[in-house]
Amino acid sequence: MTDQAVDTGGARLSVQAREDGFLGRTRELKGLCADIERAGLDTLSGRKAPRARVLLIAGRPGSGRSALAEELVRQVAHRYPDGVLRARLSEPGGTPVPVERVARDLLTALELPTPPGAAEDELAEALREALAGRRALLLLDDAVDAAQVDALLPDSPESLVVAVSGGPLTGISDVRPCTLGGLDTKSALELLSRHTGSVRITVDPRAAEGLVEECQAQPAALMMAGGWLAARPKAAVADLAKHLHAEGDESGTPLARVFRLAYGSLPAPAARILRLLSLAPAGLVDPHTASALAGCSVSSARTTLDDFVALGLLHALDAPLPQYEVPGCLQPLLKALAESQDRPAELQLARARMLERTVRLLQSCRAITETDSPQAREKLLGMPRSLRFPSPRAAAEWLGVRRPALLASARLAVADGELDTLARRLMSQLVRTMVAHIGTQAAAADLYGLHGLVLDVAERRGLAREQAAALLNLGDLDARTGRTAEALVRFRTALDAGRRANDPYATGRAMESVGGAHLELGDYDRAADWFGRALAQRLARDERADAARLYGRIATAHTYAGRYGEALRGWRAAVAGHRKEGDVAAQARALSELARVQEYAGRPEECLRTCQEAVEWARQAEDQRLQAALHLRTADILEHLGDPAAARLHRATAERMLGEELQEVVTGEEPPEQGPNACEIRSTSAED
Repeated sequence: MTDQAVDTGGARLSVQAREDGFLGRTRELKGLCADIERAGLDTLSGRKAPRARVLLIAGRPGSGRSALAEELVRQVAHRYPDGVLRARLSEPGGTPVPVERVARDLLTALELPTPPGAAEDELAEALREALAGRRALLLLDDAVDAAQVDALLPDSPESLVVAVSGGPLTGISDVRPCTLGGLDTKSALELLSRHTGSVRITVDPRAAEGLVEECQAQPAALMMAGGWLAARPKAAVADLAKHLHAEGDESGTPLARVFRLAYGSLPAPAARILRLLSLAPAGLVDPHTASALAGCSVSSARTTLDDFVALGLLHALDAPLPQYEVPGCLQPLLKALAESQDRPAELQLARARMLERTVRLLQSCRAITETDSPQAREKLLGMPRSLRFPSPRAAAEWLGVRRPALLASARLAVADGELDTLARRLMSQLVRTMVAHIGTQAAAADLYGLHGLVLDVAERRGLAREQAAALLNLGDLDARTGRTAEALVRFRTALDAGRRANDPYATGRAMESVGGAHLELGDYDRAADWFGRALAQRLARDERADAARLYGRIATAHTYAGRYGEALRGWRAAVAGHRKEGDVAAQARALSELARVQEYAGRPEECLRTCQEAVEWARQAEDQRLQAALHLRTADILEHLGDPAAARLHRATAERMLGEELQEVVTGEEPPEQGPNACEIRSTSAED
């Protein structure tokens, strides 16, 4: 297993990015490493430790607690051959990240399945089972409380959990805490000199030590102080120290005082951009986000973001595309500034610009995959050059890098409640873009969450049509993951919403899906009844292709119930319907199913004739696998009728067609189209 980061609450700096710049904390690192080796309370009492050892690094925001955790992980990672996993447990504003989301992302990092819509307890248990018996290292950053950490602890004493928090994790037994203060003076001075140069520190060491004292040796405050001095080569270190001292302790923490100084020295446009970064979803910023928030060009936004990095106001992330992170310790300060200096309408307008830009980028990201569509190419060429992607690969890379921010943007837009139209457009484009680049199956977990958000907006706004679409999509995902009873409830609710909206597509699809759920649950009578209701609607609307398909679904329900006579009538009606529509492939499959039922009903001669007819249609449809399956069924029938020579010929024909695939057919695996839910609608609807 490789070293992996999990972007739950926001992106993380890479290990390499912090390895080269780490300073001090020698005593703390030594103590933490010793705590790993020290016997726990269970060991001392003669019992085997039931869970992983937990080390806690506690400190105020800006104390360098996350940097220390990363350095510890770097130093001890070689002891844990099963790899390192990282997750952030709180949003930039301090809101706890749901355990369900963290567990899902950790399972994904382990390349294990994560059923969409699974409950928190189920996912947490799956994570513990996955880590049982492994020697893994978990870094859980920005933990809000002990319950978050406790739910994710591996049941493996050979593993290690490093938790980062603002305070104690009361409730977790045998936690080894390490509480951080400031850096030692030597390390603090070296941190300053990295920004200012060594000369300005050595010529006035007392002033430098005074500045360190005013910053209480907190790394974040020192970095901003160093950035302020670096931008002013002629300013004396003593002047900055005196200025901070003059403000006094009553003006806030050292971090707040240095931040106010750095912010106050910015030009008005840059100061406005910095304030508006508090609106960035998940604290993640790229040039497009900053450009949209401030209403400036993308190039000038990137220049400003790079300037913020030099000033210690932003972190540049190790990513293939320009990506920045707003430090968590500055989030509340930026939010307070934005609320005090910008009118609510201005902030809402900035949010709207950001969402609109995101929608257009998603449109461009999806359109570049539609290489065969002239309309898509024309739409793409009509976009500004700054919004276009040079290739599908570049678009997929952007989607991968920005995924945490895009999902956070959707969640924030729905929670805001004032920009529901933009939120609906954003979620629609995000769903379609993910399906285009990742696929429905691979993106199922994210799609489940997005459809849930669509449902929230639809219910809040009374949009029955969108409510029905969201419920159908959620029900489809529930059904795929075996939660058939839950899916049935969603399909019935979707039917009610579709009727309120007078939407025949939604009602027809809902009735068919209700029938499919009953079929899966083994209630064949109700399945046939609901398929019959859907069929009646299709016939009334003269939707012949769908009607032919529903005849087959009704016949399937009767087959499972052992009512072969009704099943035969249903498949004959399906064959006739597909023949009228000219769908050769569907006609061949329906004839194959008709032959199967004839075999079950004890009519071998009829089955043989139907198989021969089905082979001809399968040949016209160029469905070689179906042809082979029909030849095998024909061989079985011929043996039953006492003609083994002819049976051998048909088996040989099937063997030539399939080669290595023959064994799969012989063992009973059916073509994908022939399963009981073959006709169930499972793709993302264009309606949402």
